[in-house]
Amino acid sequence: MEPHPSGLGAHVPLPEYVENMRKIAIRLKSLSQKTRIIFLTAPPVNEAQMAEVFGNDLGRSNESCRKYSDACVQLCQELGVKVIDLWKALQQRDDWLTACFTDGIHLSCEGSEIVIKEILKVIKEADWEPNLLWRSLPTEFPEISPCIFVDPEGSTAIKVSEMDFAWQTQWQ
Repeated sequence: MEPHPSGLGAHVPLPEYVENMRKIAIRLKSLSQKTRIIFLTAPPVNEAQMAEVFGNDLGRSNESCRKYSDACVQLCQELGVKVIDLWKALQQRDDWLTACFTDGIHLSCEGSEIVIKEILKVIKEADWEPNLLWRSLPTEFPEISPCIFVDPEGSTAIKVSEMDFAWQTQWQ
């Protein structure tokens, strides 16, 4: 494969990136009226840490990440797609440069936690009808259990599949 003519290695020019993201969003939206889409923007980078780890800056800068992030946000607003601006979300933490990355590019546990919180926030705030909630899906296989559970009064059998368990509530 020939290197990109810009000399920047693996690089997609901003207009091409926007068009690629547009095509992805349109394709995903075409799959179903109930398809849920959340785009994540490009996160910031720690330029100094990248130079230390990789020996150079790999052609990435916070400024270029900001441009791609802003373009993604603008596109998502235009298309009505939920978006998480990671470029801004990660930098809300005062120590983001040292805490959010393992090598200047890849997210650390702390950086990943920010991403998870942002995703959960969007899901909770979205006005989406839950169509893949486990309770609303049809049962593929009937419950076959060698154990018969009886209610505390001893009069009725209990279906384990209809019971609420503490671990399930965290996903609701």
